[in-house]
Amino acid sequence: MKKLFVFLVFLEVSFLAFGQSITYRTLSDIPYYPEADRRADAYIRERCVLDLYVPTGEKGFPTVVWFHGGGLTGGNKSIPEALQNQGVAVVAVNYRLSPKVKAPVYIEDAAAAVAWVFTHINDYGGDSTRIFLSGHSAGGYLASMVGLDKSWLTPHGIDANAIAGLVPFSGHTITHFTIRQERGIPDIRPVIDSLAPLYHVRADAPPLLLITGDRELELLGRYEENAYLMRMMKVAGHHQTRLLELDGYDHGMAEPAFPLLLNEVKRVVAEKNAAHPGANPRR
Repeated sequence: MKKLFVFLVFLEVSFLAFGQSITYRTLSDIPYYPEADRRADAYIRERCVLDLYVPTGEKGFPTVVWFHGGGLTGGNKSIPEALQNQGVAVVAVNYRLSPKVKAPVYIEDAAAAVAWVFTHINDYGGDSTRIFLSGHSAGGYLASMVGLDKSWLTPHGIDANAIAGLVPFSGHTITHFTIRQERGIPDIRPVIDSLAPLYHVRADAPPLLLITGDRELELLGRYEENAYLMRMMKVAGHHQTRLLELDGYDHGMAEPAFPLLLNEVKRVVAEKNAAHPGANPRR
């Protein structure tokens, strides 16, 4: 685990040179469930849509799927400003919320949205081998669940190992507190079951970069949860798990984490390019 001081975090920005002259377009409220599902469920029609922010006239670019936070009970999709004009596509996802639905419906929605990206991003010029999952808090939890527990993408015909990287921001690695509340379990009683990312530790998972706020300022041991996931991934033989702690930041640590997310995308893409030179031209 590595502690990052604020001035070091912002120095990362100078290395983000993905695509300064690229133009972008945004497509809003794209459904990610089939029409039959939408006709059958008004809440699916309302919530199960995504926004796509995509470079124009480019090919082979990476894509960040971004899940909003809000404790699985609130929040709405938006394209983070820090991810705009960086040479990447961004997919911002809405999903159904508790208490209108209960676990695991919101995880199923997250997986369906990721499956839509795998199926369609090449149509917009992207590269389906360069899809990264990220999100803050509840969104980080969803990214980790879809990426670590392969059972959510399997019904869509997708192997979770095809994800290029997982970069959750301050996400639960134990069972989410809203799921515990749905079961009548207090916030401070930790649970690790099949709805916990920690339950799905495995050596063959995609690269995993965990980012949290300061351990003394985070929510209910959130740093320690992530530290335990990091340790167990390494024990299991996963060689690309890292944990970065943003010194001086509390749970609202997304702003300084975005440059680290972009650097991780750049690192993984560079490794893929080195392994397969010339396979994915930008134009």
